[in-house]
Amino acid sequence: MIPINKFTIATFLTVSTFLVRSLYSQDNQAKNLWPTYQGMSQKGVDTSTLNGKVMCGYQGWFTSPGDGADRGWFHWGKGGRFEPGSCTIDLWPDMTEYDPDEQYPTAFKHKDGSTAYVFSSMNRNTVLRHFRWMNEYGIDGAFVQRFATQTFSQSGLNHCNTVLDHCRAGANQFGRAYAVMYDLSGMRQNQMQRVIEDWKNLVDKMKITKESRDKAYLQHKGKPVVAVWGIGFNDGRRYTLDECAALIDFLKNDQRYGGCTVMIGVPSWWRTLKRDSVPDTKLHDVIRKADIVSPWTVGRYRTLDGIRNHARDCWTPDIDWCKKNGKEYLPVVFPGFSWHNMKSESKLDMIPRQKGRFLWKQYVEAQNAGATMIYQAMFDEVDEGTAIFKCTNNPPIGASPFLTYEGLPSDYYLRLVGHAARCLRQKRPLPPDPLPTSSPRTGAGGK
Repeated sequence: MIPINKFTIATFLTVSTFLVRSLYSQDNQAKNLWPTYQGMSQKGVDTSTLNGKVMCGYQGWFTSPGDGADRGWFHWGKGGRFEPGSCTIDLWPDMTEYDPDEQYPTAFKHKDGSTAYVFSSMNRNTVLRHFRWMNEYGIDGAFVQRFATQTFSQSGLNHCNTVLDHCRAGANQFGRAYAVMYDLSGMRQNQMQRVIEDWKNLVDKMKITKESRDKAYLQHKGKPVVAVWGIGFNDGRRYTLDECAALIDFLKNDQRYGGCTVMIGVPSWWRTLKRDSVPDTKLHDVIRKADIVSPWTVGRYRTLDGIRNHARDCWTPDIDWCKKNGKEYLPVVFPGFSWHNMKSESKLDMIPRQKGRFLWKQYVEAQNAGATMIYQAMFDEVDEGTAIFKCTNNPPIGASPFLTYEGLPSDYYLRLVGHAARCLRQKRPLPPDPLPTSSPRTGAGGK
C-alpha cells in the first residue's frame, strides 16, 4: 500500500487537475468556434453612448498550459519558458480571490517558498471575475482587444473568439459595456481584407452587434462602436493609409456589415504629423473618415509636468480640431510603464506610478482640456506594467524582478479609476489629488 502523506496528496491533486484541464482542453477545441450569446443581460451602465464613460483596454491574451488554448505560457513566458529569469511581465497579479480552478501553478516561488500562481484569459470564470470587478468599482467597461494577426491561425482565432465570448458574457452579466477593438500591429500590406472577413464572421456567426439578447455591446449615436488601433504610426508598419481608409469605409458604409461608429487609435502627434506620426497629410484624410479620434499616449510623457505640457500641446488643440471637423475625442491615460522583463535593456519602473498621482494627474488634465470620455490603458496588461486590476505587493522572488503597487491595496487603481469615472459621468470636476488609500469602492453599478 502506498503511504498517504502530503507528497502523495499533492501529487494526486496535481495529476487530477492536469487530467481535468486536459479534458477541458479537448472539449474546448471541439466546441463551436463562433459561439452566439445565449445568456441574460443585466441592466447597468448606459450602453447607448460613449459620452461620460471610462472604458478600459482588455488584452485577454494570457494563456496557461491546460487551459484549452494549446499555446503554453502565452504572454507570460519568454521563448516558451515561464520561470525565474524568463518571463515578459513586470507586475504579478494578486491571485488571492481566484478560485482553485482559475489558478495555474508556475515555477516561481514567493519569499515563503510557496508556489506562485497566475490566471488564464481562456478561463471563463476569470474573465467574468474581471468584469465583476469593473461593476463593483464603477468602471464602465472594456474595449476587447482583437489582434488581427492572431486571427490568421486556428489556435489564435480560437483564443480570440473564446476571450471575446467570455467578455460578452461578463459585460452582460455585470451590466458593463464592451466593444471590439482591432489592433493592426504586425499586419503586412494587402492583408486588410482578412480583417474585413473576420468582422463579417463576427457579425454572421457570433451575431456581434446583431444579437437581441446582447444588451451590453457599446453603441454611440445609434450605431455599434468598432475600434481600429494602429493608424498613422511612424514605426515601420507595412499596411498603408489607403488600406486603413478602406477598412473604415467598410465598417461605416457596407450595406450588410457597416453602419458602425468607428473609433481609431492614432499617434499622439497626428495633428502636427510629427514625432510618432507619419509625416503624411493623407493621415488627416483617413481621420476625417472616422468618428472618434483616440491618440496613443503610453510612454509619451513621464512626469507630472510632462502630463501638463502634453495636455496643453496636444489634448487641448486636438479637441479644438475635432470640434471643427465634426469628430469626437477619446484621450488615453495610463498608470505608469515598465517592460524590463520583456526587454532587459530597459530599466524596471521606467515611468513610476507615484502612488496613483501620475494617473490621477492625467484624468484632471484631460477633463480640464474638455474630454468627455476616457480610454484607460489597461485593465490587465502586466506585460508593460500598465495594469489597473488587482496586483500583488508580494510577487515571487528570484532572477526576475517585479514591481509592486508600492504598498497600496491591490484594488487601489480599480477604486481610483472608478472614482474618476463617476466624476466624469456626473460632470463633476475631479479633485486635484487622488483618492486616499482607505477610500471605499465606488459601488456596484458605478452610480
